[in-house]
Amino acid sequence: MIGFGIVIPILPFLSPKLGASDFDIAMIIASYALCAGVAGPWWGKLSDHIGRKPVLMICTSGAALAYLLLASAESLAMIYVARAFAGLMAGNFGVASAMMADITPPAERAKGMGMIGASFGLGLVLGPVLGGLLSGPDGSFFIPCLLAAVMSVLAVIAAWFFLPESHHRDKTQAHDSAVKKQSLWSVLRQTQSRLLMLQYIWHTSSVSAATYLFPLWVYALLDWNAREVGIVFGVQGAIMALTQGLLMGPLVKLLGELRLLRICVSSFFLGMLMTVFAQGAVAMVGSVLVALTGATLCMPVLNSFTSQRTAPQLRGRMMGAAGAAAAWGRVLGPLLAGLLLTVGGFRLAWSLPLAMVAMYWLWAFSRWPKRPVPDFD
Repeated sequence: MIGFGIVIPILPFLSPKLGASDFDIAMIIASYALCAGVAGPWWGKLSDHIGRKPVLMICTSGAALAYLLLASAESLAMIYVARAFAGLMAGNFGVASAMMADITPPAERAKGMGMIGASFGLGLVLGPVLGGLLSGPDGSFFIPCLLAAVMSVLAVIAAWFFLPESHHRDKTQAHDSAVKKQSLWSVLRQTQSRLLMLQYIWHTSSVSAATYLFPLWVYALLDWNAREVGIVFGVQGAIMALTQGLLMGPLVKLLGELRLLRICVSSFFLGMLMTVFAQGAVAMVGSVLVALTGATLCMPVLNSFTSQRTAPQLRGRMMGAAGAAAAWGRVLGPLLAGLLLTVGGFRLAWSLPLAMVAMYWLWAFSRWPKRPVPDFD
C-alpha cells in the first residue's frame, strides 16, 4: 500500500505532462478499476482452490511490474497500459480480506477487517507523502514509481518467508463439487447479499470521485501541487490507520456493527455535503477529511457483514466479488465526476458523491442490514 499510495498524488500531475485532459485522468483511474473489477472475482475464486498466499504473491509481483511500466512511461498510452495491467493484478484486497476472515471468529471479524484497513492506512500515510516529496518541484516521477515497485517486491519477499497459509482445502473439499456448480448470482441470492454488494459500489464510487476531484479542486482554486496533495492524503492515511487499528474493536463492542455503520455513513454524508459549499483551504480540506474519515470506518463493517454471510469454501469468491463491486465503483465515480466537472464545474461534480452517499445512508438506516447472519465458523 506504500507503493499504491505513492501513485495517488502523482497521476493527476504526471498525466497532463503527457497530454492528458481532466477527463483523461478520470479515464486512467477508471481503467485501473475496470480491470480490477473484471479480475477480482477470478482471483478470489482461485484463492479458494490454491490458497490465499500464492495468489497474494502473484498479485503483488504483478503490481511491481506495473509500477516499473509507469516509471518508464513516455506517452499517455503507456500510462493507460500500466494502470490497466495494475488493475488486472489487483486481487490483493479481496484475498487479504478472505484470509482475515479465515483466521478470525465472527465476533472479532470487524476488528480483524479494521486491522487490514489500518495496515492500508499506514501505507497511505507514507505513500502519498513520499510520492509528493520525491516528485520534487520539477515533477520527476521516475523515482517515486521505482520506489513503489521496490515496496511491492519487498512485500512478496515478506509473504514468502513470514505469511502462513490460512485456507486449507482438506477441511472444505467435501463441499467443493456443489460449490463449483453455483453461480455467483446464486450465491448472492442465497446469502441475501445483493443489496450489500451495491453498497460497495456506492461507497467506492463516492470515495474515488472525491480522490479524483480533490487534487484538481485544490489545484484550480488554491494553486496546490503534488506535494500539498500528498500531505493531505498522508494525514487522511494516518487517521485511517489510527481509527481502524485502535478504535475499531472498542467501537464495535460499544456500539455494535450496525450502529457504528450508521454513525460513520452519517459522517460520510455530512462531509460530502460540506464539499458542495466549501470555500477556502480550511473548509475544503476539512470537508474531505470529515467525509473520508467516516468512509474509512464503514468498509471494515461491510467486509465483516459479507464474510459472516459466506461459508468458508466460498469466502475467497465472495470477498473477491465484494472487491470487484468496489472496483466497479471506482470506475463509475471518477468517470461520472469527470463528466460533471467538464459540464458544470466543481459544485456540480461534488454533488455526485453526495447523491451516492445519500443512497448508502438510506440503505444503512433501512431494514436490510438487519437480516440475520448465519454463523459458518
